[in-house]
Amino acid sequence: MNEPSLSSPPPLGTGGKLLRFALIGAILLFTVLAFGYVGGWLAPQRLTAQRLVNQLQTNAGVFPGYRRNHAKGVCVMGYFESNGQLQPYSSAQVFAPGRTPVVGRFAVPGGNPYAPDSSVPIRSMALRFNQANGQQWRTGMNSMPVFPVATPQAFFEQLQAQQPDPATGKPNPKNIAAFFAAHPEAAAFLAWVKTAKPSSSYATETYWSLNAFVLVDAQGEKHPVRWRMVSENGDATPGGANPDYLDADLAQRLTQGPQRWHLLFTLANPGDPTNDATKIWPSDRRDVDAGTLVLTATEPQQSGPCRDINYDPLILPNGIEASDDPLLPARSAAYATSYLRRTSEEARLPGTAHTQQEARQ
Repeated sequence: MNEPSLSSPPPLGTGGKLLRFALIGAILLFTVLAFGYVGGWLAPQRLTAQRLVNQLQTNAGVFPGYRRNHAKGVCVMGYFESNGQLQPYSSAQVFAPGRTPVVGRFAVPGGNPYAPDSSVPIRSMALRFNQANGQQWRTGMNSMPVFPVATPQAFFEQLQAQQPDPATGKPNPKNIAAFFAAHPEAAAFLAWVKTAKPSSSYATETYWSLNAFVLVDAQGEKHPVRWRMVSENGDATPGGANPDYLDADLAQRLTQGPQRWHLLFTLANPGDPTNDATKIWPSDRRDVDAGTLVLTATEPQQSGPCRDINYDPLILPNGIEASDDPLLPARSAAYATSYLRRTSEEARLPGTAHTQQEARQ
């Protein structure tokens, strides 16, 4: 009788086989339940990225191939010139003295890529920093200093309140008023809105991170921060009758030379909230000027290098970490959902290689 090989286990009896099948079945069931929970199948009222993006589509309509929010935009290219002043607070390579290439995007909030630039008073700036070590830092900022709500659920409810009434095609003012009455945390945002006017230039705006993040220095010490891009580009001129005046203004400015912003980091004091984007930190907090963003060129988003970039705010290099702000994972998940939808649509838009091949078959 041969001894069992040391390289192969002894044969299982009937009881052992049943136990193994039971374990495999339990693992499969757990996997199915996990996917069901993430997808919202087991809890249809639970907020998911799919429901959030669906609501954006309900409010603005579906424009195949475009982002579900900030759909109207333009690509920009340039570099970040670090002065090294942030190195004591972060080990990220982007903050070492020198240049880091940048591909960015300016945009107008909303899901309609054909909306006039004057439709909303907010502008956005998204950037991808490509570090020499292969790591990336991606960030999305807005030209407002504070966010209206603190949680993904509240943001979803805000979108629901802004859903157009089928009878008028516009949001019902009573629904919007009721929402803000139920969310007093939006007071700082509403105060800003009262004085906000649509800017006629992307280049003259200051852009805020809104969410807090955490810098990690070479010793592993952590420093909660927020940041903003402060323009050096002078004043804006009236936009005129052109509904796409923002792109025209940017192109004209770049013919005269690069456009510049200072990247300022605000260091939190103990007790400053890092999990609530509706709270503005006191103005006496310390700022560190990390360097200068220099934008040198622009291209239409349909063919430019920003088209296929998902500006996920949680794509971070070593030396920058997410804070405990609940909006950050929600943003990341919604961006991914939007990206998958628009890129799958792009393959079937008229004129693409995919549809041309189908036509020949």
